[in-house]
Amino acid sequence: MNRMHAPTDLHHACTALGTILFTVTVLDPARDLCWRAYTSHPVEYPTQGTKPLTHDAWHDQVIIRRETFVANTPAAFKKVFFDHALITSLSLGSAVNIPVAVASGTVLATVNLLAEPQHFTPAKLAAYQTLVANHHAVLLSEFAPA
Repeated sequence: MNRMHAPTDLHHACTALGTILFTVTVLDPARDLCWRAYTSHPVEYPTQGTKPLTHDAWHDQVIIRRETFVANTPAAFKKVFFDHALITSLSLGSAVNIPVAVASGTVLATVNLLAEPQHFTPAKLAAYQTLVANHHAVLLSEFAPA
């Protein structure tokens, strides 16, 4: 049996659909922190270090309600991403954050996809969500606390 290697396999599958920047962010709600555990762009978005969780509308949508965040223009993500200037400097204009939850419903991580403006059509979004669902078990095995 072939074992998927998340998130590398997921990254490559998303790239084939048009994703330019791919990251996985892992959450530690007990310490109110998160960190980037995987990145396609290690210079601009390195994996070292932690940052505090921000409890805002994005957090409520993605972390609390476990709903995918979609922004198909820079204006749509400017209000929620502090690094919006860096994102647009990379010629990226749309973003999706897909929550990855454990069985209890707690979000463990987010898969973060960025591409050119208007990239995330309903059909593409459904394809990305299916890819993440297909890699769910291996993402949990990679990033769930021991």
